[in-house]
Amino acid sequence: MIFNDPIRMTLRLATPHDFAAILALNFESERFLSPLTPERLAQLHRQADLHQVIEEGQRVVAFVLALREGQDYDSSNYLFFKTRYDRFLYVDRVVVSATAQGRGLGHALYEAVFAHASRSQLPRVTCEYDIVPPNSASERFHRGFGFTEVGRQTVSDRKKQVSLQAAPVG
Repeated sequence: MIFNDPIRMTLRLATPHDFAAILALNFESERFLSPLTPERLAQLHRQADLHQVIEEGQRVVAFVLALREGQDYDSSNYLFFKTRYDRFLYVDRVVVSATAQGRGLGHALYEAVFAHASRSQLPRVTCEYDIVPPNSASERFHRGFGFTEVGRQTVSDRKKQVSLQAAPVG
């Protein structure tokens, strides 16, 4: 997908060549995400059903990483959905660089997620966002895609509470 932007933006599949940029973006947003090591990223990339980046020129400015059910992934949030749903696409992380926020890139990534889930005939997309500390921007964003709360749990050594969300596909 190419965006209508004076600077060329391209949505494409992530490759191992993108890992350094993905790790830097994850670190930039780590207050909302779990830390990511090069080894963990390589593992998630292998397990991902959808792993895409948005490039602005030659620079990766956003990414999404999503997994289907049935993966050997130890995230407590993923495990919550794995025990409740037979089929789903779990958005493990979606990150937009601070320098590229407010330009619809997160929306474009989620459109790609839902399009992929639809092509895969999955009934739902799942994710979570922080409610302690609150992330009201993420709450508004996800509500716009039809997500509703299906549970809550405390994570990160009891430092965070997340709202576990699901949205129908279609």
